[in-house]
Amino acid sequence: MAALKIRVNPDPVLRGKAKRVTSIDRSVQRLIDNMIETLQTASGVGLAANQVGIPLRIIVIQVPDEDALVFINPEIVEKKGERLVMEGCLSIPGYHAEIKRAESVKIKAKNREGKLIRKKAQDLLSQALEHEIDHLNGVLYIDYLDSEDQLLKVDPEK
Repeated sequence: MAALKIRVNPDPVLRGKAKRVTSIDRSVQRLIDNMIETLQTASGVGLAANQVGIPLRIIVIQVPDEDALVFINPEIVEKKGERLVMEGCLSIPGYHAEIKRAESVKIKAKNREGKLIRKKAQDLLSQALEHEIDHLNGVLYIDYLDSEDQLLKVDPEK
């Protein structure tokens, strides 16, 4: 396994729509392992494949005190409610902003073994799923802001 380079805005790969995974072969399994290592090295919550320069519909998410979750070709099938959350992104380092996200989401995807799964999520997992699926569609959280003035600089000491 190896940590990969995280692409930073305005890298054009972040704005493209990722392609569906048609075969979960050895190279996809290696990419997933490397994405998990990259996420853990960067101390992030979620990572989409296009954030490491690979335009495939794969995301990994690891909320605190849980194992990493892998979602291939994820789709949100239902959103409920709305809440304000503070959000940041490994591809926009040093900043965060308050945006609106759903209170809960339901998704369908394949796991790394290729089995179709459905997942209902709330709280941080729900937020991370929305954020990472946005990445796969070329959308960054800053796109939800009315102005860049809403971005808050993160204190590196915290």
